[in-house]
Amino acid sequence: MALYVWMPQPVPDLSVAELRIVKAVGDTGSVTAAATALGYSQPAVSQQIRRLETRLGMAVVERVGRRMRLTEAGRILARHATSITTALGAVAGELADLGGGRIGTVRLVGFPSASPTILPRLMRRLAASDPGLSLTYVEAEPPEAVAAVRADRADIALTFSHPGDGTDAHGDSIRGLDARRIGAEDLLLVLPDGHARSTEDVVDLRALADDDWIAGCPRCRSHLLDSCERAGFAPRIRFETDNVAAVEQLVAQGVGVATLPRLAVASFPLVAGVITRPLASRDRRELHAVSARGAAGVPAVATVLSHLAAAVGDMTAPGPEVPAAK
Repeated sequence: MALYVWMPQPVPDLSVAELRIVKAVGDTGSVTAAATALGYSQPAVSQQIRRLETRLGMAVVERVGRRMRLTEAGRILARHATSITTALGAVAGELADLGGGRIGTVRLVGFPSASPTILPRLMRRLAASDPGLSLTYVEAEPPEAVAAVRADRADIALTFSHPGDGTDAHGDSIRGLDARRIGAEDLLLVLPDGHARSTEDVVDLRALADDDWIAGCPRCRSHLLDSCERAGFAPRIRFETDNVAAVEQLVAQGVGVATLPRLAVASFPLVAGVITRPLASRDRRELHAVSARGAAGVPAVATVLSHLAAAVGDMTAPGPEVPAAK
């Protein structure tokens, strides 16, 4: 009787760079676009792919029309790329801690009003306590920021959501990722100086049912519609803009009223002829830090998450409302 012994096939060597390249090609549909996203030259990316395919003995990308797409083998590699690079980052971070300090680079993506408010305080904290840790930063609205984390173009996404809204940025988009609430900021009513409600300490949204309104970004506009619906009316929206300065100038000229998050109001001095007032509903939007699952185990990422929460707390604590500038 013959005896057959099964021997496992050797696992091919894989590099982090190759995994990131395969994932980038899958995300962008192009070798050239993948090279641009990763900061490589197009020939270097093509060469890496050819070498990988030679070692594997199978194709990882294929051309379909004008686009490149991943084969089944490529999809397997791309599916595991983020978790593998995160795990390797955790190993590197722990070794760095063992060697006597946190080092490395953490990639942060955040919404625009966080840039002049939260980001400077975060960087000051890091410079004081962890000078060996570098931070890169890119502005993006929540959906794009979450997508950057999922595609391994960012380590942390600073996002916001309006709990209870139908367009919450933290629905299916964060499936498989870690999302932690790190704070909340009030929404403030923005009124022209001299408005009938400008002398009230707190304003009920229902008192503004007959006013014209200025709406913000798509998520902010959706939240305004939901809030007004709960208050029993549909707002008459005259203008829509995600430019905070434009919102304030329009309010100052009496075109309409608006709501703005506290961070947006704090981004620059309030324009002349405008005041802010709290809403009776104490309406707030929540702030979140979104990262790849397990990324918080990387010491450098954990350090930035801790300082980020503290910086958010610094900027979102309720304070006296701003009177009109003279």
